[in-house]
Amino acid sequence: MTVITKEAPPRVEGRTFDPETIRSDFPILSREVHGKPLVYLDNAATSQKPAVVIEALENYYRELNSNVHRGVHLLSQKATDAYEGARETLRAFINARSLAEVIYVRGTTEAINLVASTYGRRNVGEGDEVVITAMEHHSNIVPWQLLCEDKGARLRVAPMDDTGTLQLPELEKLLGPRTRLLSLGHVSNALGTINPLRQIIDMAHDRNIPVMVDGAQAVPHLAVDVQALDCDFYAFSSHKLYGPTGIGVLYGKEALLKEMPPYQGGGDMILSVSFEKTTYNALPYRFEAGTPNIADAIAFGKAVEYFQEQMASGLLEYEEQLLDYATEQVGALPGVRIIGTACEKVGVVSFVLDCAHPHDIGTIVDQEGVAIRTGHHCAQPVMERFQIPATARASFGMYNTRADVDALVRSLHKVIEVFG
Repeated sequence: MTVITKEAPPRVEGRTFDPETIRSDFPILSREVHGKPLVYLDNAATSQKPAVVIEALENYYRELNSNVHRGVHLLSQKATDAYEGARETLRAFINARSLAEVIYVRGTTEAINLVASTYGRRNVGEGDEVVITAMEHHSNIVPWQLLCEDKGARLRVAPMDDTGTLQLPELEKLLGPRTRLLSLGHVSNALGTINPLRQIIDMAHDRNIPVMVDGAQAVPHLAVDVQALDCDFYAFSSHKLYGPTGIGVLYGKEALLKEMPPYQGGGDMILSVSFEKTTYNALPYRFEAGTPNIADAIAFGKAVEYFQEQMASGLLEYEEQLLDYATEQVGALPGVRIIGTACEKVGVVSFVLDCAHPHDIGTIVDQEGVAIRTGHHCAQPVMERFQIPATARASFGMYNTRADVDALVRSLHKVIEVFG
């Protein structure tokens, strides 16, 4: 059963979430693949986009196209209002205290690199330690490896058990006097595991260790409240939350952000420049160099509004039920082993078949119109932990149905017929 990290929006009286009623909002779902209706089960890689998001992008370029913050003409003012209005939508979505704590980035990967390159380089030194977990995406491994190599620091890894559940006693043992940062995923992209974030953050804060959270896989499935979690940094991407690619958010506590040096130079991150000295802009603009991704930021705000409407209809509860059904149906197939069986999960079913390599699975189910992800999912250490080269991964979004799961199962039967 899913653990929700803040209360979901109040249910609208008389409304029950029904994916069939919203499928028409997503134009791509009406297309065919190899002559079969598209069954899209690759949402952990990227989600599909509702018409309201696509229209927001088109409207910006048709009606508002102008640079923000610098212009006194009408288009610039309207573009700025829409761009900053989306920032307020995002602030409220994660319950940040102020707009100064909401930084636009290209996505979760850039957000983590930003923290490693600014907070990390200022606060991690020779002999210090950064702690991560065994279930991390490469984007939450490599930036810390680069930092540790540069600083002569040590990267330490908390283990997980055979279900894909983080071993909290072992994590706690790693949090020592030389630990300068703990960075972990809220939800595993390869396993679907939900980490008990508030408990972990309290554990770290008891030792004065700040916590960076990769929330890319959490925000499409959980109600996230950064103040309730008390995390120090939280990153997430638009494209996994029904929004456009190339835009995301880094949340950071204002007191920490104020002490961090700029990440890049130029454009909006300055107040004044001379050859002798540059004065940096206030937050959040200090970390937003150059012309921003205006259209996608505006569309990101629309995606969040759309997502919140569905949450108010009971989306999160529906996704729990769909995951239970998918786990049962896929798990009942002969020769299947599900990888990642933690008690607390979101909509991911990763699995292997005794008779076929995951890439062969993906190829055959694609011929049936079913889109899943196969490979190591940018989580090679997870694959090594389970002693497998790769998995097939079905991941679910708001528009997926039991019929989609049934189509997946039928296509897997074809895989078994070919290779079994």
